[in-house]
Amino acid sequence: MDSSLFEILFFAGFTILIAGILIFDLGVLEKEDKVVTMKMAARSTAVWVFLALLFCLFIFFHGEKIHGVSTFDELKTISGKYHNNVDFGSLSFEEALKDYRSQMSIEYLTGYLIEYSLSIDNIFVMILIFASFGIERKFYKRVLMWGVLGAIIMRFIFIFLSSALIQKYEWILYIFGVFLVYTGIKMFVERNKKEEVKTTNNPIVRILSKVIPISHNTNDHTFFKRENGKLFMTILFVCLLVIEFTDLIFAVDSIPAIFSVTKDPFVVFFSNIFAILGLRSLFFLVSNVMNMFRFLKIGLSVLLTFIGVKMLAAHFLHSIGFQTYHSLIIILGILAISILASILIPEKSKTDL
Repeated sequence: MDSSLFEILFFAGFTILIAGILIFDLGVLEKEDKVVTMKMAARSTAVWVFLALLFCLFIFFHGEKIHGVSTFDELKTISGKYHNNVDFGSLSFEEALKDYRSQMSIEYLTGYLIEYSLSIDNIFVMILIFASFGIERKFYKRVLMWGVLGAIIMRFIFIFLSSALIQKYEWILYIFGVFLVYTGIKMFVERNKKEEVKTTNNPIVRILSKVIPISHNTNDHTFFKRENGKLFMTILFVCLLVIEFTDLIFAVDSIPAIFSVTKDPFVVFFSNIFAILGLRSLFFLVSNVMNMFRFLKIGLSVLLTFIGVKMLAAHFLHSIGFQTYHSLIIILGILAISILASILIPEKSKTDL
């Protein structure tokens, strides 16, 4: 079977699987509008992380199946396309395949970790958005459910469009690198700045409000309603639109960051999707403990800056033997240090000053 056709079939199968999981999770397990407790959020987060790691194991043992690789020539073609300067030397096909699977699984895991950690900053903004609209906590789950579905569609378009551009114009990676360094430095400089979300100035809200009037009743659990025969958007739907718009902005940071790890759009997409699927439960988990990790913002800024520098110095790092697993170790170290520092160095209270 042609490898391109196999990729399409694998992607279709993956999409059907994810759709089935989402339908079961969102349509069967969680139908009612209710406040998600810390215990429920922790349990759900653990399940999504487990599924993400399970897929990592699949890649580790059968990663070549994603691209339909069955011969040494196909393996060299795919590796050359997504991994520059690949040299299998005198390795046998089985040995080369083992190396390729290992590399692919590390890329996936690193990409997943990058996306999941950067999602935390997105969560802080989401909390502000919910507060600015006065949305009741019992409706958070409904908004985030549809937000996840919208994010998956937008990421699919963004990732494969970016991949096509990178394949044709590799210098785009340097633009991504400069942008990430700028974003990381900006995040560090503004780490103590109080974030504000001005929802009324959001361009999507302004445009749609001219087409469909907005109902400001915060007790509506639907996205649209009719009053006296006239169609209204509810404040819940407006909140969803702002969250989707915000996620798109955050994707401009996170997706280029994963392309610093791998040029394989399938690995980027899979790592992104599993991180997004776990975002809803992570939101409820982080919203309960967000005040505990005051150095996490600094950690994320260092993380973005490191990834940007890595993109800019890719050829030099490759020449000195820098590998993907080195990136994984550094990223884990940055996150671990920022979390431990937050726990071990308590914030001074006003009475201590």
